Amino acid sequence: MPETSEHSAAAGHRFDTVLIANRGEIAVRIQRACRELGLKTVAICSEADREAPYGSTADSFLCIGPSSAAKSYLNQDAILLAARLAGAGAIHPGYGFLSENAAFADAVEKAGLIFIGPTASSIAIMGDKISAKRAMMAAGVPCVPGPDTALPDDPSTIERIALEIGYPVIIKAAGGGGGRGMRVVPKADLLHEAIALTREEARKAFGSPSLYMEKFLEHPRHIEIQVICDDHGNALWLGHRDCSMQRRHQKVVEEAPAAGIAPDIIQPVGMACVQACLQIGYRGVGTFEFLYEDGAFYFIEMNTRLQVEHPVTEMTSGVDIVQAQIRGAQGHVLDLIQGDVTCEGHSFECRINAEDPETFLPSAGVVTHLALPTGPGIRVDTHIHAGYKVSPYYDSLIAKLIVHAPTRAEAMARMREALAGTEVEGISTNIPFLRALFEDGPFAQGETDIHYLEQWLKLRRAA
Repeated sequence: MPETSEHSAAAGHRFDTVLIANRGEIAVRIQRACRELGLKTVAICSEADREAPYGSTADSFLCIGPSSAAKSYLNQDAILLAARLAGAGAIHPGYGFLSENAAFADAVEKAGLIFIGPTASSIAIMGDKISAKRAMMAAGVPCVPGPDTALPDDPSTIERIALEIGYPVIIKAAGGGGGRGMRVVPKADLLHEAIALTREEARKAFGSPSLYMEKFLEHPRHIEIQVICDDHGNALWLGHRDCSMQRRHQKVVEEAPAAGIAPDIIQPVGMACVQACLQIGYRGVGTFEFLYEDGAFYFIEMNTRLQVEHPVTEMTSGVDIVQAQIRGAQGHVLDLIQGDVTCEGHSFECRINAEDPETFLPSAGVVTHLALPTGPGIRVDTHIHAGYKVSPYYDSLIAKLIVHAPTRAEAMARMREALAGTEVEGISTNIPFLRALFEDGPFAQGETDIHYLEQWLKLRRAA
């Protein structure tokens, strides 16, 4: 792969201090990876996170702004200033916040620092769903039926596109994500209202009214493929995950590998993802997200960052994804080839959130008691402790409970035991909900799709 100026600027660069531009459990995870690589860390915080436990284990700890994320964790100037003051040579954005912000990645590089992630141009290409689809089609990655162009303004042309695709269709914001900026249109007489509402939502949420249209698949699973790329033209994929257990388009439980998908079906898709990375000059880690229905894969988007659910792939592949990401930013050549990647056993991850298990409303307050499970094949990624104050300002994720076992059935049983041994008092959590889910028969048998959890919750409420 020919090097671009963006690639050559970072290639071979060495740094000894990393500023972690994030908070919570992912800040702890990145800090641990840095220490194991012999790197110093700079932790940052808002006023609300001054007592965060990872502050005391970092080499430097700087408060960069008020509790509001807009004035702290999203404040690019404050983060860059903190990096300069602490002598950091690189910035790791984690996930969320500025992790997929092309302007921030560019600002980091222009400040003479290394952004631990893809180049700004890669983020821009893959962050826009239309340009991402175009790039994937060019690389031979299978995509959801629908044009690789933005919807025009002309109503009759929009009607023709919908008819060519076939109802139901889904309208999506080109710059959307996180389950926002999308509407399903089951029939023609609802099309124009859906277009108008989604355009306005896209304009307000993402700063652009640009939309695109695709076929709405009615019973798909959500399958992900994890990739890692270096700055020397090498790329590989680390197996696949199933993230179909979603509520309001937000993932709740993830597992690896996705059950029931034969190697000869997934293999060409994984290699197509690798080829796509090479074509756009991608570096670092990333995730290709697909809908899978009736034996066919359909690309929906690429996340150009570390994923919340990366631990299930770490458990099955044996690869420390965060360390690989950091080493790649240092300019190291991947120390694996595709033939070295072997995924063994089965892993589940439960997202433990500070929220009411029935209404799912956020629950802030002080954790008065905390008991976490231990034992073979059990991992907990968290930043909380007894006495920790859960803030109302940020995402409700407070821990990730991960298990690994030789088979899916054994991993299910291990997760049940791990959930039974997890106790969080003083605030409400979704642990009772997760315990009930892991007793569900169809879920245990792998008979689910991306709509299953919403239907399951409706039945529970009606009972």
